[in-house]
Amino acid sequence: MKPSFLQRYLLPGLVFQSVVIAGGYGTGRELAEFFLPYGPTGGILAMMLVSMVLWSVVCAVAFEFARHFQAFDYRTFCKHLLGRGWVIYEGSYFLMLLLVLAVIAAAAGSILEDTFGLPYLFGVLGIMMAIGFLTFEGSRLIEGVFAGWSVVLYGVYLVLFAWSLGKFGPAIAESLRSVPIEPGWVVGGIRYASYNVALVPALLFCVRHVQTRREALIAGTLAGPIAIIPAFLFLIVMAGHYPEIASQVVPANYLLDQLGSRTFQIVFQVALFGTLIETGTGMIHAVNERIAEAFREQGRTLPATVRPAVALGLLLAGTAIAQFGLIDLIARGYGTLTWVFLVVVILPLLTLGVWKLASTPPVTAEK
Repeated sequence: MKPSFLQRYLLPGLVFQSVVIAGGYGTGRELAEFFLPYGPTGGILAMMLVSMVLWSVVCAVAFEFARHFQAFDYRTFCKHLLGRGWVIYEGSYFLMLLLVLAVIAAAAGSILEDTFGLPYLFGVLGIMMAIGFLTFEGSRLIEGVFAGWSVVLYGVYLVLFAWSLGKFGPAIAESLRSVPIEPGWVVGGIRYASYNVALVPALLFCVRHVQTRREALIAGTLAGPIAIIPAFLFLIVMAGHYPEIASQVVPANYLLDQLGSRTFQIVFQVALFGTLIETGTGMIHAVNERIAEAFREQGRTLPATVRPAVALGLLLAGTAIAQFGLIDLIARGYGTLTWVFLVVVILPLLTLGVWKLASTPPVTAEK
């Protein structure tokens, strides 16, 4: 049966958004770190003119590269792109994975503790159970959950934007008009885009539905806007509370306190908790798909128990790292890995990858 319009054109972007959001802008701390140093307007320019465009370009080339070489796990993808150098990506990806899982564990514990008064450990255990279940079920359920929760996420961010615009509209407008644009916003946009698109090779399981080059390029181009629009709305809202919001550990909590609605605070935090599950699931599922492909190459099938076991082991490791704190994890960890992935993923894909697409015949899909 032919894949649906959603599967061919929108699902890759929705999965990309689902994987990057918790480590990319879910708490707002990432936006404060990468965009607000250039002022609210400078941050918006960096986000929409640099980060979004770079996301779209890289996703378009990556989706077509995956389709062309039938490389739907990051190990196969990077072998075609980097040759023996693929292990550099895997090592860097595992560092990124542990860092993001640490951010997820810290945020999950804080959400349930701050919002519902539950012990910190409840949030961590809840994340572990949910991610373990989804990774056990595999790609089909994960794709469905990601697409469905993206609708919820868009709804919540639109409400946050509209409500804040109505309540703090003049302050937002004044901040955008009066705060000067600081130099360096182009570099800031590249830094933010780089560590996020490093995850693209890890979400290619959903690109199996893409059948033609046209579909791959359209899906990739749409992935940038699909993934970044909630961040754009978030950054606009944050502008109304600049500069004090830049120093908040969890800017999302600060914004919710300013709105003063306990009901919406709960709704937003539930939605955010779901995004933490999505990101952790997507990144760990990529590891399982890489292991499963290695088993297939040996004519074997990955035992069902391996998937949740891998999830549990990685989550425990990430939880141990979470003790370093959210601000330090994002500022130091993401900042360092940004340049690694620029060299390991983005530059090779946009040069060597494009050349291989033009000079190498496509791999025939297995029936």
